[in-house]
Amino acid sequence: MEKAQYIWMNGNLVPWDEAKVHVLTHTLHYGLGAFEGIRCYKLDAGGSAVFRLREHLQRLWQSCRILAIDCPYSVDEMIEACLQTIRANELEQCYLRPLAYVADGEMGLAATMDNPVRLMVAAWPWGAYLGQDGLDKGIRVHTSSFQRYHVNTLMTKAKACGHYVNSILASVEARRAGYDEALMLDVDGYAAEGCGENLFIVRDGRVKTTPIATVLEGITRSAVMEILRDQGVEVVEERYTRDEVYIADEAFMTGTAAEVTPVRSLDDRDVGGGKPGPVTKKLQEAFFEIIRGKHPAYSRWLSRV
Repeated sequence: MEKAQYIWMNGNLVPWDEAKVHVLTHTLHYGLGAFEGIRCYKLDAGGSAVFRLREHLQRLWQSCRILAIDCPYSVDEMIEACLQTIRANELEQCYLRPLAYVADGEMGLAATMDNPVRLMVAAWPWGAYLGQDGLDKGIRVHTSSFQRYHVNTLMTKAKACGHYVNSILASVEARRAGYDEALMLDVDGYAAEGCGENLFIVRDGRVKTTPIATVLEGITRSAVMEILRDQGVEVVEERYTRDEVYIADEAFMTGTAAEVTPVRSLDDRDVGGGKPGPVTKKLQEAFFEIIRGKHPAYSRWLSRV
C-alpha cells in the first residue's frame, strides 16, 4: 500500500504513521463496526470527483443503525470529512476507506451500549483491484466451499467489519488454488456474489443479477443496472444456479474496488468465449467514461473535490 500523508480521525487530520487506536478497541476484538470503500477519479476535463459519495455514506450510516451503534457524524459531516482527507493528501485519484468503530472502554459483547463510537477516513492511491489484466481480459473464478450467510444469521444490508471473515476465507481459498476470485453460493445453493463484488450474467442479451435479499446492496451494482437499462438492455433480479453461469453468454462482477470486471471462466469452464463479451465491453466503456466526467447525464453521481 502506498502511504498518504494524513488520516482523518474524529475531526482531526493526523499524520499517517500516528493514526493509532488502543489494543483494547472493541471492534478489533469482536468485529462490530461498519466501513465503506469509495473511489475518487481524475476527470478528463480537469479536477477530481468522488463516485457516488453520498450514497456510500448513507449506507455507512444505515449500517451503523442496523448494527445498533450510534454513528457520531451525520452523512453531510462524513462527506466533508472524506473531501477534506482527499484535499489534505493532494490526491487526484484514490481509494477512500471510512470506518466507524467501537472504541475502547468496557470489554464484553454488550459493551457497545456504552463505549464511544469513533470515525476515521483514510485515502491512498489504488489501481485495479483484480488487476488491469483482469479488467481487460476477464478473471478466473472458482466456486467457494464457504457459503454466504443466511439473512437471519448476519445482517446482509450492513457492510460490517466482521462479515468479511467469510469473504476472506473464500478469497484466500480461491487464490491458493490459482484463481483470481471466488463465487459464493447462498445457503440454498444459488449463486450469491463474489467475496467483495456483485455478480451479473448475460444470456440472450438479457442481464440477470442476484436479488438483494441475500447479498450486499452494492452502490456500483445499482449504477450498472441503471446504465444498462439506459442502453436498452433488460436487467432482472432473479436467483440462478452456478451451472447457469457455466452456460451464460457473458458474466461480470461489479464493486467499488472491482469496478466492472469481466469473468472469463468459472470452475475451469469458459464463460461465453472465455473473454469479455459485447454487453460487458459496452458497459465497461460507458462506466469508465462516466467516472471520468464525460457523460453529463450522470454528473449527479460525481462529487467534486
